[in-house]
Amino acid sequence: MLALAEEAAHLDFRLPVLLTGMGKINATAAVAATLARSPLPSAVVNLGTAGALHPGWAGTHEVGSVLQHDLDTEFLHRLTGQTVGAPLALGDGPVLATGDQFIADDAARAALAARAQLVDMEGYAVAATARRFGLPVRLVKQVSDEAGAGAERTWQESVDHCARLLAGWVRDHL
Repeated sequence: MLALAEEAAHLDFRLPVLLTGMGKINATAAVAATLARSPLPSAVVNLGTAGALHPGWAGTHEVGSVLQHDLDTEFLHRLTGQTVGAPLALGDGPVLATGDQFIADDAARAALAARAQLVDMEGYAVAATARRFGLPVRLVKQVSDEAGAGAERTWQESVDHCARLLAGWVRDHL
């Protein structure tokens, strides 16, 4: 599962690929609809690009945990006594912050860097939806930019190279 065709451009066409669209709502709807109408797969793998929240982060990373950076889980717990949108543990690896905002601002990047190493727009939604269906999930993210000023330009320039690296990860790990 990937958000955009650009990220899937170099995958083997024989693989089942779902393009979810950008953002948490699109990802949740696409994953839930697909899993509800199809025989369940043995696992869900979400591939995609991510911004690095710390200098020097590069490469392909399998996410160890994922949180929603645009949902105030702690406040909602204090308000209602219920835990809504808690971080999800997936294994070993970096923390991914997911939210419906493309981080292209140095101040936003600095604030998120206190909680995570990587940032994207779909990972939490894919993981939470897969878990609702009782499926194991893997989030694999290729760093495309430094999630600060100029990130939108960097992402546009690097997405094809990132897609090639993600396709290589699939060949080597699936």
